[in-house]
Amino acid sequence: MQVVAISVDPPDVTREHCRKQGYTYTFLSDEKLDAIRRYDLLHHDGGPDGSDIARPGEFLIDSAGTIRWVNLTEDIRVRARPEQVVKLLDKLGRTAGGGA
Repeated sequence: MQVVAISVDPPDVTREHCRKQGYTYTFLSDEKLDAIRRYDLLHHDGGPDGSDIARPGEFLIDSAGTIRWVNLTEDIRVRARPEQVVKLLDKLGRTAGGGA
């Protein structure tokens, strides 16, 4: 299993954010909004000065690229709880015959 985050922020902003927050997982920059559009996360005019930003979304994608779970919200303060995700991973691992 690998955790990856994607942000619309430029790489230097993302690096600084990760440093300040102590994030140790992969954090990618999607300034051109390619992945954000692909996963239908674009919030038109939702950012400062009417810029396009990403709306919050969490995905569990298996090694074959199949989306197994999605959590979308309109509120940037609302996220899945870690214990919720761990429970889901356990369940998906059992239904997939072992590895999640």
